[in-house]
Amino acid sequence: MDATEQDVRRRRVVYIPGYDPIHPRRYRELYRKEGAAQAAVSGYALTLKPKTTRGPYGWQVQTVMEGAQTEAEIEVLVWSDIVRDSMSGSIPATYLQLLRTAWEYIGTGALFRLMRLRKGPVIAALYPVAMLLAQLAVAVLAGWGVLLLAGLARPVLGWGADLLGAGLGLATLWAVLRWCQAHDNRFFAYYLMHDYAYSARHRGANPPELEARMAEFRATIAAALASDVDEVLVVGHSSGAHLAVSILADLLRQTPLPADGPRLAFLSLGQVVPMVSFLRDAHRLRADLAFLSTRPDLTWIDVTAPGDGCAFALCDPVAVSGVAPPGKRWPLVFSAQFTRSLSPERWKALRWRFFRLHFQYLCAFDRPLDYDYFRITAGPLSLAARYAQRPPSASRIETPVNRFTATAA
Repeated sequence: MDATEQDVRRRRVVYIPGYDPIHPRRYRELYRKEGAAQAAVSGYALTLKPKTTRGPYGWQVQTVMEGAQTEAEIEVLVWSDIVRDSMSGSIPATYLQLLRTAWEYIGTGALFRLMRLRKGPVIAALYPVAMLLAQLAVAVLAGWGVLLLAGLARPVLGWGADLLGAGLGLATLWAVLRWCQAHDNRFFAYYLMHDYAYSARHRGANPPELEARMAEFRATIAAALASDVDEVLVVGHSSGAHLAVSILADLLRQTPLPADGPRLAFLSLGQVVPMVSFLRDAHRLRADLAFLSTRPDLTWIDVTAPGDGCAFALCDPVAVSGVAPPGKRWPLVFSAQFTRSLSPERWKALRWRFFRLHFQYLCAFDRPLDYDYFRITAGPLSLAARYAQRPPSASRIETPVNRFTATAA
């Protein structure tokens, strides 16, 4: 890149994570580690420094790429406390969530329409249901086995053996379920069940506590747009993508962007928008998708990859939701091409690590093509300039298959 092409010297990045209960420092450490790895591969300099201003958790980045120096301030918009609160249910409450969530997706036909788009994320959605039922079956069998063993003592204890067996059987059943819950860092069944149940509980509408947090996020972005930077880049990953859609739609409805202000850009990564927009009461999200897709004062790039089984890869979230309006211009949908931008050795090491692959968009590629998270978030080109000539992926899916397309309650 010629230095004269640089159109960003200072950038504000706001990152909206998905349904994740952990502290935002994880994202800083991921950026530090993977940014260093990408810089070594691609031959540029990238340095992290602590954030010196107030506001959301974040860090500063300085880069030198092809001779161009750029500064970026990256902030994580935290809603992990809301996630943790939604995951605090008991074992019986989780199984009740299972029934309600399965009914919402299966009873309305949403699940079968989602399968017409991509089977990977639907299988991911069915996984916690199958795993939780399997855990319950094992627990019941273990309890039944203890009950049968206790029956061997009936000639000695009489009816007392039956009472003892029933008590020990129930205790065994509960112990197995508690063990499975305590080791969910291996199974991810409870975590994923809470994730899908969070949206299904309100049938695609946002609960009040989330709407309040989204209003705070909108204020943070509005303040960034009033600062002395060249670009404000909003990054929404996984479930954070559909939150970003509604936050930006509200912002643009309420606050006209100044002509001489920073460029506004939106990068959605590994999005799972249809899991929410296909629910019957997701009127707000569908309206926001339609609104955002026509905005000339925004650049919206949507990056997924067929290798990510947890995302709706190459599915245009506006079009497949059935709300594409006349004059639609966004998003530009293309693939991160995991199988080409990762070496065969690296791809072999990662291909079955489904959750790790879902975060690959935030990580280094050892054979990078035209997607580089660190060039996008800390490099000298704006998102609009970087992908001005980029065509959408030819294999993108734009077929509207959503049953529920109403945008007003």
